[in-house]
Amino acid sequence: MVATVLLPAASAAQESAPREAATVVLLHGLGRTPLSMGPMARSLEEGGFRVVNLGYPSRKRSIDELVDSLDTALAACCPGATVHFVTHSLGGILVRAYVLSHGAERVGRVVMLSPPNGGSEVVDGLEGLGPLDWLLGPTFVELGTDSAALPARLGAPGFEVGVITGERSLNPLFSWWLPGPDDGAVTVASARLDGAAAFLVVPYSHTFIMRKEDVIEQVIAFLRTGRFVEDVSAAGAHERPGHRRGLAGRGSAAATSSHDR
Repeated sequence: MVATVLLPAASAAQESAPREAATVVLLHGLGRTPLSMGPMARSLEEGGFRVVNLGYPSRKRSIDELVDSLDTALAACCPGATVHFVTHSLGGILVRAYVLSHGAERVGRVVMLSPPNGGSEVVDGLEGLGPLDWLLGPTFVELGTDSAALPARLGAPGFEVGVITGERSLNPLFSWWLPGPDDGAVTVASARLDGAAAFLVVPYSHTFIMRKEDVIEQVIAFLRTGRFVEDVSAAGAHERPGHRRGLAGRGSAAATSSHDR
């Protein structure tokens, strides 16, 4: 059944906020589970949001199947309601594909963490390696950087979006493929999205960015106000594409960045 492809993670905490509270749907990244978004979910709930932490078979379904499953899940958990999203990596591409297919009428604010909005050179580098394609799934192989790849076909967002991405890598092999600052999977340049309301670079890796306390604070700020606490506008980011900006100068980020090494 399609309804079983994408289902809320079983958690009593999901209903800790009243249904009239603003609803935030969490979407994890490729090969991850809702557990990776657990700290984010708890902090959002403590902040008064109603949180739905969704799991989906990111390595087993095509993007079209995942979009249909997301539509089914939203109809079950949040019928007729405006829904905000917090996404990690592939989750951001899934939201963009959903909007392309179903429109943005129900979509509120979206915060994307380390999204491959311009595709990933890692996918380009691994292209054609059959066993890896089989292991990582049909959606992974669509995330390249050429004009025919999925990210290039999604167009500008029709919703209010802020992007946070990292510039610290735990994967030297993948970083070898990635030009410029990167988080071990996605370059800072690729995370950018034309039409985004805000853009922020933080000193964390792709793997752990969603678990960092100061990143979570920025997510909550954007969901409430449409801005990050230290806002880097999309226009300003494009004007200085090589300049690293964001939380790197904050004491909280410096104090926690050692956990990513």
